[in-house]
Amino acid sequence: MGSILRRLLSIVPRVRRRYYRFYNKLNFKLKGIEYGKNFCSYNKIYVKGIGKVKIGDNFVFTSGDAINPICRNIRGCIYTVTKDSKITIGNNVGISSACIWSQTSITIGDNVNIGGDCLIMDTDAHPHDYMKRRSGYAKQIGIVNYLKEIPSAPIVIEDDVWIGARCQILKGVHIGARSIVAAGSIVTKNIPADCIVAGVPAKVVKSKSL
Repeated sequence: MGSILRRLLSIVPRVRRRYYRFYNKLNFKLKGIEYGKNFCSYNKIYVKGIGKVKIGDNFVFTSGDAINPICRNIRGCIYTVTKDSKITIGNNVGISSACIWSQTSITIGDNVNIGGDCLIMDTDAHPHDYMKRRSGYAKQIGIVNYLKEIPSAPIVIEDDVWIGARCQILKGVHIGARSIVAAGSIVTKNIPADCIVAGVPAKVVKSKSL
């Protein structure tokens, strides 16, 4: 009896995943997001913004519903702040419930794995001057001028990079090909190719030259 009940209960998540695989394809297309062959995205993704998003072949994005147990029910996010914001994702990329937030440009190469609950964000989201963060300032100067007050810089993640769970990749970072970012790291500076980084802030702990 218990095994029958477990099977019945497992049907609902499977049906929901199938539904969202279709829904996300349609939603991405309606929002002008380009994607390649074998696009596969499980469960609802928070997609917002008016910028340009382009995704390559064999893309997999899991979002919540404990598909990846590390993520639990955290919803993934793709957000472009302005019409000039860009997110470009290569072929064979796998992402688990990450938040990818672009004000300028985020470029992710081929064969990249991004672990559960990561944050990749090319902007600080708010001005550093506390007076400019106060209510009404953005309305006073206009949203276009307000965004210019926010520190932002492009992010580049090269081919074959592996980013562990709950990492943060911050503005202006360039991660070299084949490098590994250990789980829980906060990356604030460029990372060379072929190395392992870890920590807060992330530092090189192993490379081919060591």
